[in-house]
Amino acid sequence: MKELLLANYNIHATEQVRINGREGFRDNDYYYFIISSSNKEMIHLEQAALAYYLAEIGYNHAAIPIPTMGNKWFVEKDQNHYMVFRVSTIQNDHQESHGKILADFHNRSATYTYEPKEISSYGLWRELWIKKLTSFEQRINHESTSKQNKYYRLLVDIFPYIIGLSENAIQYLQESETDKRFHQSDQGVFGFRRYYDHLLNPIIWTDDLVYDHPTRDLAEYIRYQFLKDNINPRELSLFLKEYQEVRPLSIFSWRLLYARLTYPIHFFDLIEDSFNEQNDDRHHKELKQLVIKQRVFEKRLGQLFDWMNVDVREYDLPLLQWL
Repeated sequence: MKELLLANYNIHATEQVRINGREGFRDNDYYYFIISSSNKEMIHLEQAALAYYLAEIGYNHAAIPIPTMGNKWFVEKDQNHYMVFRVSTIQNDHQESHGKILADFHNRSATYTYEPKEISSYGLWRELWIKKLTSFEQRINHESTSKQNKYYRLLVDIFPYIIGLSENAIQYLQESETDKRFHQSDQGVFGFRRYYDHLLNPIIWTDDLVYDHPTRDLAEYIRYQFLKDNINPRELSLFLKEYQEVRPLSIFSWRLLYARLTYPIHFFDLIEDSFNEQNDDRHHKELKQLVIKQRVFEKRLGQLFDWMNVDVREYDLPLLQWL
C-alpha cells in the first residue's frame, strides 16, 4: 500500500504503524490510513464533511480524507476502491471524565448547520426499526429452509422472541414521540454507529460517524456495559451524571434512551454479521452466549432508572412491566 500513497498522493511514507487495530503509515508530520470504501459514495462524502468539521472545531485526532493528486476522493486498486485518511495528532491523554468528553462532543457538534441525508437517523428510529425487523424476518424465513445447520435452528427458535422485543420497543417509541417534554439538547449531533469508548481512542475514525439524536451514543454505551459479565452501577451512574452536568437530558431523551435499549440491536448486529460472513460455528456460539446474556441484560434494564437516580413517578415515565 506504500506504492498507492506514492503514486496517487505523492506521499513518501517512512514508517508503518498500527493504531486501534488499523494498519497505517507515517511521514514526518502526519499519519495515513488506507480504508476500503465499501459503502456508497455519498455516505463516505457525508462522513468526510463531518470529519472536516470536527477538525475545524479542534478535534485534531479526527481522520480526515484527502484527495488524490488528480483531485479525486477515491482510488482504485485491484478492483477495490479506497480512501486515504490523514491524522495530524494522536490523542494520548484525557483531561476530563468520559461522560463530560461525550457531552462536550455532542454540544460542539450540535453547532453543525447541515443535516446529512445518508448517514442521518435523526427522527427516523421507528421507521428504521420496522424496516429492519421486516427485512430480517423475510430473509431468515427464506434462508432457514435451505440452511439446516445448528446456527439457523437456534436463530429460528429465538427469532419470535426477538420480534416480540422489537415490537415492544417500537410501540414504546411511538408513544414517546408524542411526548412534548423536550428541549434544546434534543437536537441532532454527531455520533457513532455503536458507541462504547470511541472518544477515548487515539483517533476518531471517520467511517464510524453518524448524525443522530444524542441518546443514541448514550444507549449504545449502556448496552455495551449491560452485555458485560460484570458491571459497576456506580461507574455507570457517574458517567451519566457527569454527562448531564454538561448536557442535561430531557424527559423525552430518557424515553428515547429506554426505547433504544429495549430494541434488541445487539441481536440484529450479530444476525447481520452472519448474513455477510459465512461462519456458522462462530455465529452459533455467539448467538448462544447472547441468549444467555439477554436475561441479565433485561434485569439490568429493569434497574436502569434506579441506578441513574431517576424518579419515574415524578417524571411520569412509563415502564415496560415485563422487565
